[in-house]
Amino acid sequence: MSVAAARVVHLSIDRDWREVYAFASRPENMPHWASGLAAGLKQDGENWIGDGGPIGEIRVRFAPENLFGVIDHTVTLADGTMVENALRITPNHDGAEVSFTVIRQASQDDAAFEADAAHVAQDLATLKRLLEN
Repeated sequence: MSVAAARVVHLSIDRDWREVYAFASRPENMPHWASGLAAGLKQDGENWIGDGGPIGEIRVRFAPENLFGVIDHTVTLADGTMVENALRITPNHDGAEVSFTVIRQASQDDAAFEADAAHVAQDLATLKRLLEN
């Protein structure tokens, strides 16, 4: 058993956490703030199908709607690789703390891991701009 390097990317949003969760948890809204899903997602049963660009079609399965702000999701790549993603909206007084745990994949070098974390940070900043304006 092994453990990979991980980094929690997070930021605060000055909006009620329930509103942040309601917006961020809807797959239909993700193209507005999640750059990796910019082409959009189409529902296919319990999964959502998207265009992963150079990596091909992706299938995404989200945690069911819940009262805890959990938007965890599993992304299945075209080659069958499954990537587990932990995305959480946590109450932070009158606002929200949004956190995404980036876990280094076995195929990633240091530069790719850093690039993943930077992409997540940009996506969360986009979410913040959308919800605070």
